[in-house]
Amino acid sequence: MTVRSSTGSYEIVFDTPDSALREIPQGAYVITDENVWAAVEPWRDRIERANCLVLPPGEQSKSIETYERCVRWLAEHRASRRSPVVALGGGVIGDLAGFAAATYMRGVPLLQIPTTLLAQVDSSVGGKVGIDLPDGKNLVGAFYPPTKVLVASGFLATLPRRELINGAAEVWKYGFIMDNALVEALEAEPIESADVEPIIRRCIELKARVVEEDEHETTGLRAILNFGHTVGHAIEKVQGYVGLKHGEAIAIGMVAEAWLSRRLGLCEESVAERVAGGLAKQGLPTAKPERVTIDALVEAMRRDKKADREGLAFSLLTGPGACKLVQNVPERDVIEVLSRCWA
Repeated sequence: MTVRSSTGSYEIVFDTPDSALREIPQGAYVITDENVWAAVEPWRDRIERANCLVLPPGEQSKSIETYERCVRWLAEHRASRRSPVVALGGGVIGDLAGFAAATYMRGVPLLQIPTTLLAQVDSSVGGKVGIDLPDGKNLVGAFYPPTKVLVASGFLATLPRRELINGAAEVWKYGFIMDNALVEALEAEPIESADVEPIIRRCIELKARVVEEDEHETTGLRAILNFGHTVGHAIEKVQGYVGLKHGEAIAIGMVAEAWLSRRLGLCEESVAERVAGGLAKQGLPTAKPERVTIDALVEAMRRDKKADREGLAFSLLTGPGACKLVQNVPERDVIEVLSRCWA
C-alpha cells in the first residue's frame, strides 16, 4: 500500500514480526520502550546490528526531557544525516522517535514499526509526530512522513487484552466517521475475536485517503480524524497523562462528542446511542473518570489545537459513517451535554 505525501510517497508493508525486525538496517538507531523491549525478546537477535535506546513506557515519555534524551543520544552515538531512526513501539514511541528524527540535523530517515493496534491502525501513518507540554497534548510537533511503515499484526499477540481493546477505540472511530460497514462488522464480531489484519488494512486505507487530501490540516478534512479527541485529550491532560490509556480516553470522548453532535442537530439520537452502545460492548469506558470535573475539562479544551479565540472546535458526527469539523461551539452547549451524558 502506498501513501502519497508532499515530500514523496512511502510504503505500508504488511509483514511478520521476524521479517519486520530483519529490515532494520545495520547501524540504525532504534528507539523503543521497556515493555516492547521485553515483548520482542524472541526476535531481539534480529536487531543486534542496531543501536538501541530503551525508554520508560507511557505517555509521560512524550516530554521535552525525554525528547532531549533522544536527540542527545543520537548525537553522542554520532548519528549522521543518513542514519535511520527506527520507532519500534506504540503511539508514544512513534510520536517521540518521529519528532526526534524530524528535528535531529533538520531531519533524518524514519522507519516506523508499530507494535500496538492503536499505532498500526492510526498513529504510525500520516506523518504527525510530536511531544506533549504541561499545557496540553501534542503542542510541539511536526508533519514528518516516514520512509516506510512495517505493519506486523503478529506483534499484537504480545499485547495484554487491555492494550488491544485500547487500540480498538481508534478502529471504531474510523467506522463512526467514514465507514458504517466497519461499524456493522465490529458490532457483529468484537475486535479480539476478529481476523484483525483486514481491519488494520481498512483503517489504514481510510486514513491514507484523508491525509493524502489534507496532509497539513489546511482544509479541515483531516480534522475528522480527531473525533472524540477534543474531550479525550482534555481527560488525559486533566489526569496528568496517568490512569486512562489514550484509546480509553478517546472512547469516552467519542460518546460525549456524539451526544454533542445530537444536541447541535447534526445527527439523529440513534447515532449517539449506537456510539455509546458499541464502545461499551467492546469493553471500553464511556463515562467520565472520578475526580475529573467538567470545569477542568472545558479549561483544557480551550487549549486544544483546533480551538481559537472564537470558541471550541470539535469533529462531530453528521450521520452513520460521516463526520465534519465544527468550529465556534458554545461552551454552554458543551457543558450541558457533558453534564447530561455523565449524570
